[in-house]
Amino acid sequence: MAVKQRIDQQPGWVLHTLPWRETSLIVEVFSRDFGRVALVAKGARRPHSAFRGVLMAFQPLLLDWSGGGEVRTLVRAEWQGGQPLLTGQALLCGYYLNELLVKLTPRDDAHPNLFVAYADAVRELGRGLPPPPILRLFELALLQELGYGIGLDADVQSGEPVRAGSAYAYIIESGPVALDAADEAPPELPVVSGQTLLDMAAGEFSRSETLAQSKRLLRVLINHYLGGQPLQSRRVLQELLEL
Repeated sequence: MAVKQRIDQQPGWVLHTLPWRETSLIVEVFSRDFGRVALVAKGARRPHSAFRGVLMAFQPLLLDWSGGGEVRTLVRAEWQGGQPLLTGQALLCGYYLNELLVKLTPRDDAHPNLFVAYADAVRELGRGLPPPPILRLFELALLQELGYGIGLDADVQSGEPVRAGSAYAYIIESGPVALDAADEAPPELPVVSGQTLLDMAAGEFSRSETLAQSKRLLRVLINHYLGGQPLQSRRVLQELLEL
């Protein structure tokens, strides 16, 4: 039997909402101390509901909820302000972040560091900063915080530190392996420079080569851990960029 609890003033972000019955919503939130939680916002679709205009994505909230089942009851949501609305490409990037959290994080599993990384990413997207470094930093934080062991600074075969001037094949669920000049990595393995790996380990994405190579590497890793689940936000963003 689930233990009933009352949670008050919990920092959180709305990840996704779904209509429920005639007037309510099911709200997926990412909270600081409880991770991803499903809440029912009763009557939220009524014209005069206190929830209307508050349960928006990419806006910081303080949330109260109660209950002990898989879906708890949202009691109150208070907007904290200070975050510009996301628009255009930044908005699509925000949906990508939310989709990653919904599909890769288990419910009721707190990740305070990932919560900070998400808040930082949304804030920087709202400031109009270039999205690629923001996305790469968040993707890396997501994989590291979920315990997937993204090794970046040592050759997993030799144990030697990664060398900036060498090339490495990245073996999924293992890490980088140095390539000799005559070596050819299997086509399914991403190949990156040692400098890219060192930049990623330092959270530094200012080099164009690092941005390009880290994008491919992180995409391969995320696709692997998604287990074949498609990302709709990625597809839409790619189509718009092609246009």
